[in-house]
Amino acid sequence: MPDLTHDEWLRRAKTLEVSGAHHLDGADESGGGATFAAVSPRDGQVLARVADGGAAEVDAAVAAARRAFDTGPWPRLAPADRGRTLLRIADLLEERRTELALTVTLEMGKPVTDAYGIELRALINTFRWYGQLADKLTDEAPHTAADALALVTREPAGVVGAVVPWNFPLTLAGWKVAPALAAGCTVVLKPSENSPLSALLLGRIATEAGLPAGVLNVVNGRGPVAGRALGLHPDVDVLAFTGSTAVGRHFLHYAADSNLKRVWLELGGKSPNIILPDAPDLAKASATAAWGIFFNQGEMCTAPSRLLVHSSIAERVTEAVVARARELRVGDPLDPATEMGALAGAAHLDRVREHVGTGLAEGARLRAGGERVLADTGGSYLEPTVFDRVDPGMRLAREEIFGPVLSVLAFDDVDEAVRLANATEYGLAAGLWTSDLSTAHRVSRALRAGTVWVNCYEEGDLTVPFGGMKQSGNGRDKSAHALEKYTELKTTWIQL
Repeated sequence: MPDLTHDEWLRRAKTLEVSGAHHLDGADESGGGATFAAVSPRDGQVLARVADGGAAEVDAAVAAARRAFDTGPWPRLAPADRGRTLLRIADLLEERRTELALTVTLEMGKPVTDAYGIELRALINTFRWYGQLADKLTDEAPHTAADALALVTREPAGVVGAVVPWNFPLTLAGWKVAPALAAGCTVVLKPSENSPLSALLLGRIATEAGLPAGVLNVVNGRGPVAGRALGLHPDVDVLAFTGSTAVGRHFLHYAADSNLKRVWLELGGKSPNIILPDAPDLAKASATAAWGIFFNQGEMCTAPSRLLVHSSIAERVTEAVVARARELRVGDPLDPATEMGALAGAAHLDRVREHVGTGLAEGARLRAGGERVLADTGGSYLEPTVFDRVDPGMRLAREEIFGPVLSVLAFDDVDEAVRLANATEYGLAAGLWTSDLSTAHRVSRALRAGTVWVNCYEEGDLTVPFGGMKQSGNGRDKSAHALEKYTELKTTWIQL
């Protein structure tokens, strides 16, 4: 983390140069002339006018990616050469890390310490990991009769459309772009209209690092227009999306209505975090529960938004979480002392506050927070919020809020905890705190979630896959398994 003061970050913010042009075929393009405002949630000020792409701009981006795949060098390079290019991208991202972190903070509101130390670390590590993996993949040669040779090869799937959200605009872009490039695909990346600037910078940096023109294109635009055009495009072979379950359904329809492209979805979550009385460190479990829901302003699909606590320790744990919520420093995300920044924008703040109002109306007990703060800044700030006495049927317990709002539910035995944990349409992640090894294994197997953390939360690295079950989606980001989304299996049978 650079040793910069609040004033120094503010000075850098004032002199930061940002461009809202699309990045197509290796160059910046203004598109058809329509623009929209990129507004910073930290103070409500306009950061830049961003080119507003429609069908024409998406067509241009896909055409560039199609040419680069069909006739360009990228899919035909030796895997080691592709890997070296990804490593150069990682090196240049490291050089520009401060600029990228500042851009992320300004456009979506997370503390700059998290943008630099967590978001950018994840992005850089992702490009390095897939760069190192690119030449270490193997095909198959199944045993056959003596008069034949069979080969099973993985070949790049083609043009990948990647649509990513605003909460981790670079991490989630990297999780899709890096493995797709390592596999030999070309990519059209559409960032959220709330966070386009960092993705555009990523596209330019990739070109500067030597990625051939057309291999990574970044097109701005609104979801119902540019996102829809990308989902329906007949020259897109694979669509990878992270975002809400409702929008994920649209992409499945787009695929059905066009070329039956493969669609990979990483969607919402309402993740349970189960604390049993034999948790090895109850203070750590409580602190982690508070950190997990308030980190990134609660704007995480994996956020442990349902805290399931055994009734014998429920009040003790809740008090610890409430104490942490009350002491958490909410403030300007450019201040290194800030622990929780701004929500993504005024409209999102209103939606989260509506959930708070609904919780009160349904009869849950508000233990901490719930109010907007720092309104005089023009930014979108909310107090860390904790409800207890939450009934499983309440909207607080069922709907993804995507904000710093925790629901505490009590249970009396392990079987009830599992039933409560699984009583959701989502299945992205879960946490479990116990000292009993058998309980850890049995409950982890019983939980319908793509990731289960035991005696921790949000831990892991690029060696393990990430994704969900049920209405949290399909397919996996991270690890070697991510390459399965961007490759096609081909059988070649040779009669000798």
